[in-house]
Amino acid sequence: MGALPAAGSRLLALIVLCASMLMVILDGTIVTVALPTIQDDLGFSTSGLAWVVNAYLVAFGGLLLLAGRVGDLVGRRRVFVAGLVLFTMASLLCGLATGAGMLIAARFVQGVGGALSSSVVLGMIVVAFPEPREQARAIGVFSFVGAAGASIGLLAGGLLVETLTWHWIFFVNVPIGAVAVVLSLRVLPAERGLGLRAGADAPGAVLVTAGLMLGVYTIVGTADAGWASARTIGLGALALALLAAFAARQATAAHPLLPPRLFSSRPLTVANIVQTLMAGGLFAFQFVLALFLQRVLGYGPAETGLAFLPIAATIGAFSLGLSGRLAHRFGAGLVLLPGLVLLGLGLWLLSRLAPDAAYATDVLPVAVVLGCGGGLTLPALTQLSMTGVPPNDAGLASGLANTTLQVGGALGLAVLTTLAAWRTGNAADGGAGPAEALTAGYHLTWIGGAILMVAGLLLAVAFLRPNGAAGSRVP
Repeated sequence: MGALPAAGSRLLALIVLCASMLMVILDGTIVTVALPTIQDDLGFSTSGLAWVVNAYLVAFGGLLLLAGRVGDLVGRRRVFVAGLVLFTMASLLCGLATGAGMLIAARFVQGVGGALSSSVVLGMIVVAFPEPREQARAIGVFSFVGAAGASIGLLAGGLLVETLTWHWIFFVNVPIGAVAVVLSLRVLPAERGLGLRAGADAPGAVLVTAGLMLGVYTIVGTADAGWASARTIGLGALALALLAAFAARQATAAHPLLPPRLFSSRPLTVANIVQTLMAGGLFAFQFVLALFLQRVLGYGPAETGLAFLPIAATIGAFSLGLSGRLAHRFGAGLVLLPGLVLLGLGLWLLSRLAPDAAYATDVLPVAVVLGCGGGLTLPALTQLSMTGVPPNDAGLASGLANTTLQVGGALGLAVLTTLAAWRTGNAADGGAGPAEALTAGYHLTWIGGAILMVAGLLLAVAFLRPNGAAGSRVP
């Protein structure tokens, strides 16, 4: 997609893209607070209930990379609109679900639609805003939507469940999606794309999609099967074998789906690795903090959502204002470092919370620290993940960045929540009360998240130049 003709048109396009993305991102968390109600209404088993979330994650995480490349080939607007249509129709089916199987199937289709639409958004923004200062601001808005949307989803889900029914967490997407499709067709410029002959690596597409889907499926299934089970080891080995075969093919294919040249950009490569680590800590932090507020402090769904608002507000204040200006002046690489420090500090402070913690004095200050860290880190990583990428590969790089975010989040959530369950069980066996045992498990999750932030910080210090090396490439 070429640069839009006027600043007003670019701004309107950015609003449409981010508003559409907000709908998709909200759906990743809005369902969390509704799960107990859905279980009672549709008769889910305890293990089956997890697949209301997991079915979405498997499709979403598995298709992002392929969807991003398809956007480059057939036109990013086409893929974006197709994803919105599919997501909206699937949302209607989710709301109409009368049984567990129907809801899980509709959630999988929702994940496919979400992958198609979200995989190309970042590429469209980068191409539409080529000037560095404008691009930094646009990426700040995009990052805010991505980070704050998860917190807003918790609040919206709680309010809809308490005031209406769980069906409305899906029905609300239908009018929003319909408007988004119409506006997208009117505001976003059409493009031809490179054509399927420019990069239609069908075997590579099958390998990477199957490998990513199987990998995400294996990760999210560890909650039931365990990490050392034959199922987990076997499926994990198969997923790795598929991804290894994909990597080998990319070195020899005439039109590789993931060209090795993409990784000649050091900022892009390091940013995606750091983002994988960061996502693992942050996904687990959000999930576990919601559990701590409800199971230990006794909050209701709406109260839990409200408790996350300071994080969203702080992220917004930084990513919409300060972060872009700092990145333009000092480089995204330098802005990333204090952001990771603040995230690690915030997670460590959470591990100090007591079972009788007060929100105003114990939780709120830490939420502000985490919001500051997220407001600095997320835009910086987003900008770095698109550094050195030619316009024809923008959709692919966008899909890659979203893939590392989702797969890293799924892996971190599975590993850290498994550790939390193990620690909680040991504490309970040792005589701790329910609140104390749960808190002990949550502490371990937050400590693990802090360690991931430190690992990301060390990588950034070692391999990113202080000024962010905007446009630098590996010698």
